[in-house]
Amino acid sequence: MRRLVLLASVWSLAVVIVTGLALIVFFARASTARFDDSLSELVDNLVAGTSLDDAGQVAAPPLTDQRALRAYSGKYWEIAQATEVGGFKAVVRSRSLWDQELSPPPEGVAKVSRSPGKAVFYDSHGPQKGEHVRVAAMQALLPDMKSPLIFLAAEDRSPIDRDLRNFAASVALALALLGAGLVTAVVIQVRFGLEPLFALRREVAAVRTGKSERVAGAYPTELEPLANELNALVSHNQEVVERQRTHVGNLAHALKTPLSVMLAEAAAQPGSLAEVVTRQSETMRQQVDHHLRRARAAARAQGPGERTAVGPVLEELTLTLDRVFQGDDAEIDWLAPDDLFFLGERQDLLEIAGNVMENACKWRRRRVWAKAEPISASQFRLTVEDDGPGLPEGGEDQALKRGTRLDETAPGSGLGLSIVDELVRAYGGTMSLSRSSMGGLRVEMSLPRAET
Repeated sequence: MRRLVLLASVWSLAVVIVTGLALIVFFARASTARFDDSLSELVDNLVAGTSLDDAGQVAAPPLTDQRALRAYSGKYWEIAQATEVGGFKAVVRSRSLWDQELSPPPEGVAKVSRSPGKAVFYDSHGPQKGEHVRVAAMQALLPDMKSPLIFLAAEDRSPIDRDLRNFAASVALALALLGAGLVTAVVIQVRFGLEPLFALRREVAAVRTGKSERVAGAYPTELEPLANELNALVSHNQEVVERQRTHVGNLAHALKTPLSVMLAEAAAQPGSLAEVVTRQSETMRQQVDHHLRRARAAARAQGPGERTAVGPVLEELTLTLDRVFQGDDAEIDWLAPDDLFFLGERQDLLEIAGNVMENACKWRRRRVWAKAEPISASQFRLTVEDDGPGLPEGGEDQALKRGTRLDETAPGSGLGLSIVDELVRAYGGTMSLSRSSMGGLRVEMSLPRAET
């Protein structure tokens, strides 16, 4: 969305800026042309009314513009002759010039001489300091004169400069408002136009986080095939997961039945061989349970997300462990926000938290503490601590190895924490062991969090 808005906004603003500059240039040209027409008319009147008096001197016509009679009024005229150095020498000038003369064009008198009878326009300095004037100059030859005269008319150009500034400010303000309106319209248009895509993204996120089973919204014709394909993909993934679960269940049944038969036969025929068969069969059963549990967790992790409230699971485990360890004066407490959800199946969370809390209850002196807290929008931390003896120094890594028992006198197979570690990893989380502030073991796990 940002790229579309940025591209459309840049293009719109560029068009607005170019349009504004073009309008200012056109207005400046039109204003200058209108100004030049007034100067050209004055020059034409000078040429038409100038003559030679009886003494052979140039006599200027009487002009009706009274500003030419006031000194430095901003309206000037002059009749001059060209000098040998390319400048002008005034013959007759308006009273408004007082003792000053108008300057020739930057190219000198040659520019005016190239176009006799045609006015040449240029900008120059006026008789007053800092005054800018617009000048019209024309070369013409009067009757009975051997050399041509140059007729000049000038006027202060500050009015057209002021009008140009005012016009530019008005255009800038109007186009700024127009540009802001266009950008706003682009944002609204893109937002409204892409709203079906945003809605589709929200529905896909809802499917991923377990809030919904499929994309069910009504979409435009362009997006309907995509929504159907997404639903087909979700259905296909669900079928794949179900097939994996079925295969896992079939494998569990196929392996457990022969193991049960072997254990039954070994129990019916006591002896050294039976003891070996029983021990190895039990080990095989534990290994089968471990790997089947891991395969089921991996299959669940590949499927669409499910939401499991963390608090009720911890409460259920606490009640169960309270009953199991009822005679040992165990204190099992837990804390979890009501709006915290595990992105996975309830059975997996029960197994993860249950194994760790049961292990803590076995080794605690009196107290076990479990706490769940969010650490980001996509993860939460589950911590279980006890006040038992904890692990020996350097035993953290050994405790997570499958089948490792750091205390051979205690009951168990050495698979509990290893199973938890592999289940946590199957869900893309991490698990670490450290010394608890209560003196025992601290087990900290990061797990995927479902959106609330």
